[in-house]
Amino acid sequence: MIRRIIRVIITLLFGAAGFYIDYVLVKVADLTRLSEVIGLPIRSFWTYIISFILFAVIGFFIAPVCMTLFMGLVRWLESKLIRVPTYDLVGGSLGVIAGLLIASLISSSFVDVPFIGPVLSVIIRIFLGYVGLIIGIKRKDDILGFFNFIPKLKGEKSEKERGKESKGRIKSSSQDYKILDTSVIIDGRIADIVKTGFLDGILLIPGFVLEELRHIADSSDMLKRNRGRRGLDILNSISKEAVIKVEIYEGDFEDIAEVDSKLVRLANILDAPILTNDYNLNKVAELQGIKVLNINELANAVKPVVLPGEEMYVQVMKEGKEAGQGVAYLDDGTMVVIDGGRRYIGQHTTVLVTTVLQTAAGRMIFAKPKGILEKSSEEYSHEVNVFG
Repeated sequence: MIRRIIRVIITLLFGAAGFYIDYVLVKVADLTRLSEVIGLPIRSFWTYIISFILFAVIGFFIAPVCMTLFMGLVRWLESKLIRVPTYDLVGGSLGVIAGLLIASLISSSFVDVPFIGPVLSVIIRIFLGYVGLIIGIKRKDDILGFFNFIPKLKGEKSEKERGKESKGRIKSSSQDYKILDTSVIIDGRIADIVKTGFLDGILLIPGFVLEELRHIADSSDMLKRNRGRRGLDILNSISKEAVIKVEIYEGDFEDIAEVDSKLVRLANILDAPILTNDYNLNKVAELQGIKVLNINELANAVKPVVLPGEEMYVQVMKEGKEAGQGVAYLDDGTMVVIDGGRRYIGQHTTVLVTTVLQTAAGRMIFAKPKGILEKSSEEYSHEVNVFG
C-alpha cells in the first residue's frame, strides 16, 4: 500500500514538473506565430494538459526505479551517519540551518529574474547549505560554545573518553584490551604465549585486520597465501583457548587508508596496547604515547643470559662470512659465530664465548673452539718457561 502511495506521489511530481516546463516554454515561445507556421490553432491550456499527462506517464513507469534509488541512498546515508560523532552532527545541522537562512535572504532577490531566477535560487540554497555544513563540522567547538548553559553541550569530549564509552559496542568494558596486529598473528608465537597464561585481559582483533588477512590469504603469490592462511589458523587456535578471551572489533575508520594508522587510532581511542612485531608500527605508536607489546623484544628478553668466558656445546652448521668461521645456532635461534670453526662443520664441539653482541635483530654470540684456546694457552706458558 505504501509503495502505491509513493508511486502516485512520484507520478504527480513528474506531472507537475511537466506543467512547469510547459509554462516556461509558453512564456518563451510565441504560440500565435507557431500556430501560423503549423497551420493549426494552439492553445496554452491544451499544452499544459498534454505536458502534465506526458510527464505523469513517464513518472509512473520510472517510479519503481526512483524508489529503488531513493532507498539505496537512504541506506547509504544511514551507514555514513551512524559513524559520524554526535557533536559533528549537531554542529553540521546548525551550520546547514544557518546557511539556508542566509541563502533565503540572498536568493529572494533573484526570484524576479526571468527564466533563470528559480534555478539560481536553488543553486544558491544548495551551495550555501553545503558551505554551512562544512563550517559547522569544522568549527563545531566554537559553535557549541554558545550553548554552555546546556550541560550536555559544554564542548566535545576527548577522543579517548568517547572511545571508552563506546567499549559497550565491543561487548565488555571491565577488562583491558590488547589489540592484535597482522604481523603478530602471522608470526604465530602469540598462540604459544596465550597458552602459557602470561597474557591477561581481552585480545581484540579489529575487523580491518581480519580483512587484510583475508586479502593476504587470497593472494596469487603462494608465499603470501600460505602466510595469510597460517594467520587465520592461528586466530582459530587462539579463539578456542579457554585461557584468554578473544573479541572482534567491527568498527572501521574509513577516513584512514593504512591498516597501521587505523590500529594507532583504535589504540588511542581505547587506550589499549598494541601487540605487534612491526618495527615501524612500534616506533610510530611509541611516538604517539601508545604502549606497544613487541613479541620480538619479549623473545630477546627471555633468552638465557650468556657471558664471555662461558662454555657452550654446539653443532657447527655452516660456514661463516669470514674466512675460517663456522656458524652454529642455539635452541632459541640465536646465532653463534665461531672463529676458526670451519673445520668443525657438521660436528658437535665445545666453544668458549668471547663476545656477546645485542642488535636490533636479536643477539649474536662470538666464540672460539675450546681446543684452540687451550692450545694457545699451553704455547704461551711454554714460551714463558723457555724465555723467562
